Amino acid sequence: MASDSFDKKISNAVSQQSGLNRGMKSRHLFMITLGGVIGTGLFLASGSTIHQAGPGGAVLAYAIGGFIMYMVMLCLGELAVAMPVSGSFQTYASTFISPVVGYILGWFFWLNGATTIGIDLVAAGMLLQSLTQVSEWVWVLVFGLVLFGLNSLHVSAFGESEFWFASIKVGAIIACIVVGGLAMAGTVGGHAAIGFSNFFADGLFPNGMLAVLVSMLTVAFAFNGTEIIGIAAGESETPEKTIPKAVNATAFRTLLFYVLSMIVVAAIVPWREAGVKESIFADVFQYAGIPGAYTIMTLVVVTSALSCGNSWAYSATRILWAMSKDGMAPPVFGQLNRHKVPMNALILTMVVAGASLLCSVYAADSVYLWLISICGLAGVLGWMGICASQYCFRRQFVANQGKKSDLKYRVPFFPLVPALGFFLNLAIIIGLWFDESQRIAIYASVPFTILIMVYYYMAVAPKRKLALQQKTFDKTR
Repeated sequence: MASDSFDKKISNAVSQQSGLNRGMKSRHLFMITLGGVIGTGLFLASGSTIHQAGPGGAVLAYAIGGFIMYMVMLCLGELAVAMPVSGSFQTYASTFISPVVGYILGWFFWLNGATTIGIDLVAAGMLLQSLTQVSEWVWVLVFGLVLFGLNSLHVSAFGESEFWFASIKVGAIIACIVVGGLAMAGTVGGHAAIGFSNFFADGLFPNGMLAVLVSMLTVAFAFNGTEIIGIAAGESETPEKTIPKAVNATAFRTLLFYVLSMIVVAAIVPWREAGVKESIFADVFQYAGIPGAYTIMTLVVVTSALSCGNSWAYSATRILWAMSKDGMAPPVFGQLNRHKVPMNALILTMVVAGASLLCSVYAADSVYLWLISICGLAGVLGWMGICASQYCFRRQFVANQGKKSDLKYRVPFFPLVPALGFFLNLAIIIGLWFDESQRIAIYASVPFTILIMVYYYMAVAPKRKLALQQKTFDKTR
């Protein structure tokens, strides 16, 4: 066992974030994580990755992205089992690196989540408008109320809804892989077998390896959401049992789904044509002769968008609640309703999501572009924070007389895994510099980070210090 002071530091963080309802079951945890990962980033953005990096480049990019994701999840798994809190990597960074680092990561993640909800609602509304001729804003309002309602109820209601949302997406991917594989062999669709001819028509990497590096940020976005497993750990019934299973199962299946689906899609759709149409997955079903392919995939993508919005509403709300409990956000956001849901945090999250909707219409070329850029980088920064937190946690654990065998779940090949995960994510950020269209992510994030940091040291840190002194004084009385 580690020293009493180290154990006390962890137990204090866990007890400080107590109060939420631990009603999340193992099957909920697994599907929630899949639901947060598999979204419009795969169904809509994968076509642009194939177009940019070529068939071989796209498969390689998703394989590398999946490898990075697996290393991050290993790090998060060790932290979540040792310290199952809803603040997740924000709390880990605050505890084991520095409070200001946790503060920055927390607000980045929350803004990322709130804005992503708006993006998902707009995507769902636009797609259904094309099918039903009903205004997209009607759909946005309806779906926004649905997400708000689901996240206002007991956590098990959210878990159950996300389980079925995610099941539809997983079913669509499996169907694409199976049907696409049969079409490649010429078994369905009435076409001759094409095999992997589209892979070699212009070469595996027609735009070179630099294009693969540049496409990695889009790929990283597609894998973002795995960190939700750490947030859900704070409401899991038995985190020491469910987290390790969910980490391994989610990482393996996500990587398998993404890479196999990219192989099938890139084999059927020529890379020059990819990225032009709305959903490249619909092209696969149409090639296989499936009637109503575009309608089917439109409904799947709508479900996918709602699932992601649902997951992000849950995770952003919990992060804001956890920051409030830690003195990094106003106390009002730490209040719970009768279902033990942080309602005020949920309301603010949905209001900001609504504001991002308005920005997408009235300030698309300025404010909204900055928000999207900041949010895009936030996911990669969050992954770097997870790797750094695990590295610092393990070093501090051992330095305080802790034994590796005492950890119920531990990262293999330490410190290689967290170090490699950190620097590969850093390489993705460096890759931004080579793409003018994505370079604004760096320009937008630097002043935002400085602003948050200055505010922390001027306003937040003094209040937290005073609160800690008061707490210490009360204990000595």
